[in-house]
Amino acid sequence: MHDLLTAPDVQAPYLEGLNAEQSEAAQALDGPVLVLAGAGTGKTRVLTTRLAHLLNTGRAYPSQILAVTFTNKAAQEMKQRVSGLMGGQPVEGWWLGTFHSLAARMLRSHADLVGLSSNFSILDPDDQVRLLKQIMEANGVDHKKWVPKAMINYIDRWKDRGLTPGLAAGEDTGDIAGGKLHMLYEIYQQRLKAINACDFGDLLLHMITILKDPANKSVIEDYHRRFKYILVDEYQDTNVAQYLWLRLLAQGSNNICCVGDDDQSIYGWRGAEVGNILKFEKDFPGAKIIRLEQNYRSTNNILKAAHAVIANNEGRLGKELWSEAGEGDKLQVRGLWDGEAEARWVGEEIEQLQRKGWPLNGMAVLVRAGFQTREFEERFIKLGLPYKVLGGPRFYERMEIRDALAYLRVIAQPADDLALERILNKPKRGLGDATVQTLYGYGRAHGINLHDGIMDLTQTDELRPKVKTTLMKLLDDFGRWRSLVDSTNHAELAAQVLDESGYMQMWKEDKTPEAPGRLENLKELISGMQDYENLQEFLEHVALVLDNQDNSNGEFATIMTLHGAKGLEFDAVFLPGWEEGLFPSQRSMDENGLKGLEEERRLAYVGITRAKKRAHISYVANRRMYGSWVNSIPSRFVDELPKDHIELSADMGLAGAGRSSHWDSSGFKPKVQKRELHPRTHDRKVMSESGTVFARGDRIFHDKFGYGKIVNIDGHKLDIAFEKAGQKRVMDSFVEKPN
Repeated sequence: MHDLLTAPDVQAPYLEGLNAEQSEAAQALDGPVLVLAGAGTGKTRVLTTRLAHLLNTGRAYPSQILAVTFTNKAAQEMKQRVSGLMGGQPVEGWWLGTFHSLAARMLRSHADLVGLSSNFSILDPDDQVRLLKQIMEANGVDHKKWVPKAMINYIDRWKDRGLTPGLAAGEDTGDIAGGKLHMLYEIYQQRLKAINACDFGDLLLHMITILKDPANKSVIEDYHRRFKYILVDEYQDTNVAQYLWLRLLAQGSNNICCVGDDDQSIYGWRGAEVGNILKFEKDFPGAKIIRLEQNYRSTNNILKAAHAVIANNEGRLGKELWSEAGEGDKLQVRGLWDGEAEARWVGEEIEQLQRKGWPLNGMAVLVRAGFQTREFEERFIKLGLPYKVLGGPRFYERMEIRDALAYLRVIAQPADDLALERILNKPKRGLGDATVQTLYGYGRAHGINLHDGIMDLTQTDELRPKVKTTLMKLLDDFGRWRSLVDSTNHAELAAQVLDESGYMQMWKEDKTPEAPGRLENLKELISGMQDYENLQEFLEHVALVLDNQDNSNGEFATIMTLHGAKGLEFDAVFLPGWEEGLFPSQRSMDENGLKGLEEERRLAYVGITRAKKRAHISYVANRRMYGSWVNSIPSRFVDELPKDHIELSADMGLAGAGRSSHWDSSGFKPKVQKRELHPRTHDRKVMSESGTVFARGDRIFHDKFGYGKIVNIDGHKLDIAFEKAGQKRVMDSFVEKPN
């Protein structure tokens, strides 16, 4: 065991340099403790110091500590830092890891209690999908209509909430999987046991089942004796199952310390429940709440602006960050005419900072939606600014964009084998690998390309009749689209191709969390094509963009989503697209109401607090979205920014435009602008971009909300009373008149 600190007045070296709150959090070892660690307040240092203090004071052996992180990387970093604080001594034998790795370690010892052997397999997501597809086929559920990957997502969400098939039976699933989703879940679990396997959700779900069962009283008592101290990182990101597992284990010693920030809970869409941290005091009566509010990252103007926004949330425990770094620059808030002007402004600001000696690696553009990256990528390429997209591929490298480009490449160049092969079976057309190999084999044998090979083989009997019919239709489609190149706007043609090929419909029917983003990206692709004269010019542009290779030895500006930026920091941060409907996301608010809005506000808080020295926020008056111009209004989050800590300016592309012409006397609220691309009206009729005329009283159909009646028209925005979804405001490009 380690040497003990026998004298209470001896100050351990690792406690030196901590501020008062950090020191209190590191040394408050007895009973339940919640450390509310604001952005940039040194929570990792507190966690590792607390662990070192537990070991160094002899409160616990390593094997008596359960330390839970969200990533293996965080676990390894914690282990190394604790070892460093302990003078380089290796720290072995403790229970340190992610929720899933620790639960798996437990389950290996008790697998028989849930009908498994200790050598059970853990299925990866692909295995899950294949298994459920087999079950769906065996039980008459159409896996083309109900995509197995989407059905697995529903089951995973149940497991995230700690719901076994029995508990999930009371959940209303409507017509999902033809009303058979509960049955599929039950059979899926039975099948997993039959093959001695678990998926990731089962690791926690099975352990919760075991620990809650009175028949297994000795199991939970053993863990209560074993774990004298429990520490949890990023507690605000826990889901219900993780919460239940922790609460069961903590009922022994009651020495649980959770570290997190309720203001940075931004992963509700993947099961995180901010309520877990908000009810900590109720779950653990007498809990000590320690707030870490001294920020070591940002200046006070940045922190005060972030606080003014997040203070509007009701679901928070409350804290206010401050810094000794001085007031710093005020936040730059900029109103611009459109998305192109916004990207141009961001590029100019970055170049100005570069000229002042700011490193490019310290600058980041943080967007709310993935489709926003395109305009910034295009602008940076024109400026010769090196950039990288973190958390995902660059816009034109995304799977759905490459698929769409492949369709367009085949139209422009029928001999493009690589493009044709890519989309031959996207969406699914019943063309298997054997068919593709036959087509390629024929082409090689005759020295012709894939397109011509298909032309030949559809005239012979080497392919099955159904395959021949499918291929003939596909070639006919390409021939028809090709005939429209000279007479149809290339952006409109792209939209037609993606619609008639079934590719857009494929993503509309996909129920996975990624599908809405992919649809947004495809619509952004079509919007972007309008900047080019014709299809050939656009395809050449894309080829040049993709050839713009990263210089791995140089510096880069970073482009990423706000979700991906959590935990990172930059000298200068650019936050574009602060407009109602885009940020906060209309979809998030429609689906989750006030809860969705508050999570969007936490996302704004995360974005602002990534900045160390400068933060730039922008919004536009007009944004081209999904092929149509949308009149935008500034986000409510812009209104929530404190005017004493920001500098506002507007450049709407108008002659003589200036702050005075767009802001009221307080310099804060934007006035009605003098001119818009699509003036707002309250006319009785409006013509959409597609040429459809809508009038008050018209019956319409919306893919998401169903049937409804137009009750008001405001420019291209329609107020519609939907029969099932209530009244909503939607763009005219998203609705159609039923036949």
